[in-house]
Amino acid sequence: MAGPFANDSEQIDRRTSRTICDAVGERLQQNLRPEPRLPMHLEQLLNELRQRDCDTH
Repeated sequence: MAGPFANDSEQIDRRTSRTICDAVGERLQQNLRPEPRLPMHLEQLLNELRQRDCDTH
């Protein structure tokens, strides 16, 4: 079964689609601030990975 707008929707061109995606991306970057540090568990895992990498070289 098709969605409610399947027959009545208008197609948008590639340029319009790209513009919309870019605008959404910019808005997300403004609203979602990155965490200043990784969670402690991830820090520990990365440190372990670095140590293992150094041990193999």
